[in-house]
Amino acid sequence: MKLSLENLEKKVNWKGYRLPDYDINTMRAKTRENPTWLHIGAGNVFRAFPAVLAQRMLTAGLTNKGIICCEAYDEEIIDKVYRPFDNLAICVTLYVDGALKKEVIGSIAESLKLSIDADRVSEIFCNPSLQMVSLTITEKAYILRDSNKNYYPDVQADMDNGPDHCQSFMGKLASLCLQRMHACGTPIALVSMDNCFNNGHRLQRAMLEIITCWFQKSKIDATEFSYLTGHVSFPRTMIDKITPFPSPKIASVLREDGLEMVKPKVTAKGTKIACFVNTESPQYLLMEDLFPNGHPPLEQLGTIFTSGRIVEKSMEMKACSTLNPMDTAMASFGSLLGYETINCTVRDDDIRTFITNLSNAECMPLGADPGVLDPHEFIHEILTIRYPNPYLNDTCSRIMIDTSQKISTRYGKILSNYYNSPVPMHRVSHLRFIPLAIAGWLRYLLGVDDNGEPMQLSPDPLMESLQKKLEGITLGGEAKYEQLYPILSDRMLFGLNTFEVGCGERIIDFFNQLIAGPGAVRATLHRYCDDKDTDLLI
Repeated sequence: MKLSLENLEKKVNWKGYRLPDYDINTMRAKTRENPTWLHIGAGNVFRAFPAVLAQRMLTAGLTNKGIICCEAYDEEIIDKVYRPFDNLAICVTLYVDGALKKEVIGSIAESLKLSIDADRVSEIFCNPSLQMVSLTITEKAYILRDSNKNYYPDVQADMDNGPDHCQSFMGKLASLCLQRMHACGTPIALVSMDNCFNNGHRLQRAMLEIITCWFQKSKIDATEFSYLTGHVSFPRTMIDKITPFPSPKIASVLREDGLEMVKPKVTAKGTKIACFVNTESPQYLLMEDLFPNGHPPLEQLGTIFTSGRIVEKSMEMKACSTLNPMDTAMASFGSLLGYETINCTVRDDDIRTFITNLSNAECMPLGADPGVLDPHEFIHEILTIRYPNPYLNDTCSRIMIDTSQKISTRYGKILSNYYNSPVPMHRVSHLRFIPLAIAGWLRYLLGVDDNGEPMQLSPDPLMESLQKKLEGITLGGEAKYEQLYPILSDRMLFGLNTFEVGCGERIIDFFNQLIAGPGAVRATLHRYCDDKDTDLLI
């Protein structure tokens, strides 16, 4: 049996699956005529969270319109897992007790490619009914410059040529908003749902840099500039739902149910996809209440609409003091010690103690408390339900993707808070676990595990330049201050100079302990996680 509209309408052989409780064809017609929600970024997170939210609204009768998705980077996704399955998807929720909840998602009204479907995307943008455009495009999509602070060629071309025939994603997005202004003049909200601190501000800064250049070069006039800066909003969000790559084990379960064509695939750009997504049950979505043209009734589903300050604090709590710092530290050391999955990694006593102290003893005291979420309860859920879930099968390799783009948020923000604190007990020199986490990431970049064997590293846009700076460092050797200084002083990388805030030397010391020889990673980790003389919160 294939996942298709035809087989769905027959409603046979779907035992154990929750099916859409609305007329999909009617929904698609209404959505096409008057769209309200467009999402850019058609990956796994989209189908596990925003598309499910759209389904919940349809099921509850809160709306008669679905969600439209558009892919701007890896358009092969649309060809392989959307259109062959009539834009349907299966969402499999994995519970810690082994239970599976399988649901057919029918809320995706259209799937588009930004390149060849540009006219349709423009038509959607120009419809006054459109209220919000959400995005899951990853942190690196908001960066306009390379490591040498030069604009990427496509960005530079857009700045020089203006809003016509844009090449970069941010240029295209700004151009689409401009087309909306000329078509209807109705405001719009661009909503980043990427897992990064101050995501809305990052999106706004990237677009503003381009449109300001256009205005200065007379590529757009004052009225157009006023619309783009005054009628396009950029709400900040805090979104959290662990969604690993599609699991072959879940594919086997679906095959046993009689479903065909469920084998996970890999696109030419390396995206791991399938007609299904597997995800966890816990989820969080907070949104800054900044929607000038209204928004779908997501508040009816538990989405919290609140002030930008509370969203910022919630995201800071998650990204800087709880989940995300633990993610990177755990995945770095897990990879070095030969663990593949997160549920296995977190059962390692040294690693579990390390990430618990990293968050509780060092990150949280200088982290944010948003009020609407309890940081201690959040960590408790992470350590007891989310990480240990043996059925989620999230991997260290997935978490380590693009770490260079995340490291400043995950550690730089808290280091800055320590440096600026007037309280003596908050001196950076007292820190142990944050510097060790950073040293662990540098040790990971050597591409050699704790046994001295080569290991596969996850993709990262700065991998080549970082490894070049680490060239010549081997196990049993010693890294010199002069060699590590260019990395640890890089403000583009960490958001600050680690030497200026007082922990650069300590990171080097930890790094040298980690490269002392085979087994040094385990020995170092155990040494600092088994210290009975320190007053640690574990």
